[in-house]
Amino acid sequence: MKKLSILVIAAVAMISCGKTYTAQTVALTSQNDSMNYALGLVNGSQLKQYQLRNDSSMETVAEFIDALQRGYDGKVEELSEVAGIGKNIGQALKSSEKTGLADNPAWTLNQKLFFQGLVNALYNDTVVMTIDAARNYFQAQYQASAMSNDSVKAGKAIKGKCPSSVKAVNLTNMNDSVNYAFGYLNGNEIVMYVLAMDSTGEMKKEFISYINKGLKSSVNNPQIVNMGEQIGKSIKAQEAEGLIGEPSLATDFALIKQGFINGLLGYEEQMTGEIAGEYIQSTMTTIKYGNSKEEGAKFLAENALREGVKVTASGLQYEVIKMGKGKKPTATDKVKVHYHGTLTNGTVFDSSVDRNEPITFGLTQVIAGWTEALQLMPVGSKFKLYIPQELGYGSQQAGSIPPYSTLIFEVELLGIEK
Repeated sequence: MKKLSILVIAAVAMISCGKTYTAQTVALTSQNDSMNYALGLVNGSQLKQYQLRNDSSMETVAEFIDALQRGYDGKVEELSEVAGIGKNIGQALKSSEKTGLADNPAWTLNQKLFFQGLVNALYNDTVVMTIDAARNYFQAQYQASAMSNDSVKAGKAIKGKCPSSVKAVNLTNMNDSVNYAFGYLNGNEIVMYVLAMDSTGEMKKEFISYINKGLKSSVNNPQIVNMGEQIGKSIKAQEAEGLIGEPSLATDFALIKQGFINGLLGYEEQMTGEIAGEYIQSTMTTIKYGNSKEEGAKFLAENALREGVKVTASGLQYEVIKMGKGKKPTATDKVKVHYHGTLTNGTVFDSSVDRNEPITFGLTQVIAGWTEALQLMPVGSKFKLYIPQELGYGSQQAGSIPPYSTLIFEVELLGIEK
């Protein structure tokens, strides 16, 4: 089913939840502890920066953390997609009572007209307005409002339930029309992307029922609550397979939760959100590819004992296949080469030889192992290079080259370019 882009914009209001959470330093005694805390912290920091940039108050933070806990504890009502979307729309309209229709402070929310427009669209009733008329009218009014310098504030919201049947309504002013048009647009989206398979009308009934249930909610920010519940459920699911899908890492919800709290409240005494993200990435890379580093070091130690292999102070190893008689390039030169690159297991990851197409580059534009090796090669030479991961791509993935890979190249220096 195609993902729905709901037009309703949920408002962020501040109400007391009766519960607060405190930022605090936590004991991190192992890699496992640090990973769990970092995961919570980086996600909390991103929530604060993006989803809660207009309101990261204690009330909103508490609402999210409560939802996170409910999701983890399995106390979230399991709904069908239709019911879930209906409930979200009801909650969104409830939260918009204080901020105006579509979060526009100049438009007074009229739930009765919004919902009647929505239901009329569900049943394809065009007596009051067609979809093209609704779209054109709403867009025109939205643009006019955005360009207006008036400081008109929305009046008190007109509340009402979502009806279950089609009804013609009188639209006596701009505010009436924009509410009805906005509802009609939402209804049209619902028909196309949510109720397309509703051949009996039962899905419409379920959808409308859950809109009205959502209207009874006391949720402050339905979007952030839904997000908290879904994240909590996801964390719980990870317990069986390991944190972030890594079996060697056990999930610790208490540390993840405190990481979220600290991130949402901007508490970065132990680590910043940026450092947390870098720590997660580097740790996962080490866990997944750490053996590559050890295997590469073992390979190089054994390779260095072979006859004809030379080892430089940096750890670069090379064999001379053919020694040329031309000039050696310097670090500032541009060179033309042919090469064939493999991993230690023989996997070819790149080859100008196979492409029959030499390449030209500056010596400062390549990995350190190449920069060093090429300066040892007179033009016309062909060397076999064994490059430690430290002189290659290190912990970074480079195309099909895994992190920490020891690289093997046969390189022929064809010339120094001007």
